[in-house]
Amino acid sequence: MNKTRVLVVEDESYICKLISDFMTTHGYDVITVGDGPEALDYIRDNGLPHIALIDLALPSMHGFELSSKIKAMADVPIIFVTSTSDTDTIVQGLRRYAEDFIVKPFELRELEARIEAVLARMPSLDYASEPVVKIDDHLQVDFAHNRLIVGGKTYSLTPTESILLHVLLRNAGRVVENRMLIGRVWPTEDVFEDTLRVHMHRLRRKLESDSHHPHYIRTERGIGYMFTVPLSQRRHVDGER
Repeated sequence: MNKTRVLVVEDESYICKLISDFMTTHGYDVITVGDGPEALDYIRDNGLPHIALIDLALPSMHGFELSSKIKAMADVPIIFVTSTSDTDTIVQGLRRYAEDFIVKPFELRELEARIEAVLARMPSLDYASEPVVKIDDHLQVDFAHNRLIVGGKTYSLTPTESILLHVLLRNAGRVVENRMLIGRVWPTEDVFEDTLRVHMHRLRRKLESDSHHPHYIRTERGIGYMFTVPLSQRRHVDGER
């Protein structure tokens, strides 16, 4: 099983070192970068992290802007690690992007506990941290570039489709309720199930050879959707949890 990959986006090198040294000794794979563009380049080259720790006051891109760009790729869980204690900023960050918010200075043990709490409620797949995620011999997903590779043909994904697919893959083999999907994809909007169905239909048209008889995404009518994975992948997923 691969280690949990933590992407730390922080321009203070000593803070990066503190977090990296502590989390590495506790079994995490830690990558540190100094600004938003570098973080995006890393993801495009190496795939998604399991979780991102992002400072808000970055030199060339605000933490909210970086988070928005990451969230346009996939539903990566984010914890803001910053010196601001402004309530409005914290509330906006939690509502729009982040699973948690920790204010500097902080105890490293507390940071680890918060990371563990987020990961405990948001399952992840080892193979989803690769640059191109191979689902089976027919289907691959490149989240960082918002595209599918289906039977050797490439299809562009909208950010909404990419997030939907990431949430379903993260919960592969389990039904994801409609309200959870809506909450993850449209956290600050009033969206109804009809809108979800429209986007799911568009995703299936790209993903499935026959969208009326889907192979990958199964509908549980009135409840939600489930990504069905090949048996070999399902054993891999179940073995992690």
